Amino acid sequence: MAKKKSEGINFFQKYLTIWVFICMVVGVIIGKLLPTIPNALGNLEISGISIPIAILIWIMIYPMMLKVDFQSIKQVGKNPKGLFITWITNWLIKPFTMYGIASLFLFTVFKGFIAPELATQYLAGAVLLGAAPCTAMVFVWSTLTKGNPAYTVVQVATNDLIILIAFVPIVKFLLGVSNVSVPYGTLFFSVILFVVIPLVGGVLTRIVVVKNKGIEYFENTFVHKFDNATTVGLLLTLVLIFASQTEVILSNPLHIVLIAVPLTVQTVLIFFIAYSASKIFGMSHDIAAPAGMIGASNFFELAVAVAIALFGTTSPAALATTVGVLTEVPVMLALVKVANSTRGWFKK
Repeated sequence: MAKKKSEGINFFQKYLTIWVFICMVVGVIIGKLLPTIPNALGNLEISGISIPIAILIWIMIYPMMLKVDFQSIKQVGKNPKGLFITWITNWLIKPFTMYGIASLFLFTVFKGFIAPELATQYLAGAVLLGAAPCTAMVFVWSTLTKGNPAYTVVQVATNDLIILIAFVPIVKFLLGVSNVSVPYGTLFFSVILFVVIPLVGGVLTRIVVVKNKGIEYFENTFVHKFDNATTVGLLLTLVLIFASQTEVILSNPLHIVLIAVPLTVQTVLIFFIAYSASKIFGMSHDIAAPAGMIGASNFFELAVAVAIALFGTTSPAALATTVGVLTEVPVMLALVKVANSTRGWFKK
């Protein structure tokens, strides 16, 4: 049997925060010195969807969907407690705690620094992050904590199916509570465009390649042909977003830090909720760690895409979702260390 390649964190993933910061600097420089570039790209749209951004987001999301094996759902009945913890944390706790924590910081703690109109838009971006639990990077976090790879695949596969059902109503409800009106049609269109289409593409590709070349070739060779595509797509998307956000960033540089605070608090809280619940219900560490990681981290690619579709590339909501990208990797790496250092708390 061919030796499977390591799924550990690669160079770009490990230093993603640095690359995001570089993208921010490059984007702001372009937006300040060459504003015609983001303006011209911004005009390339269909039904309010930026064509360049859509293409880049597909480049980001498609490789992730290749890794999701829906055949694994047959294993749902084995050790279901870990799955219930994942589902409850991701869909009944996470979106609502994100709304509460972000509201507290943006409208109360930081009231003197952020105007109410901007706070509302930042909250909308935070809500989109909270309603989109991780799909791709959780494989990395699971590997770094020696998580059960087969079980992680089941967690991710079922989570992707739940996204199709739960994402739109949760976002619609929480944005409505936030006094942000968005049409159902735009939300459904965004999910179809940025989840359903790449998901179907990934599933069909997986079926065809496995049928013709075998599962070992697919997992050990084929998926790794796209290892850098997600990172390149993400970084180019961020450059375009930051170029469009130049005026907001230059006039409110402190806001980047202020937005990061509630996102960081939320990430840590959700990790410990799922991780502690796994301990209480007797899960082994190789299931508990991925359960904590999948809720703590975000499907930020989807959040960015939907923010752009709903509010536009130049919106503060889109900026808030990109701050989620900026903060995620260092916070998650810290939580990986916590999980690894507490392995002894769990049964073998």
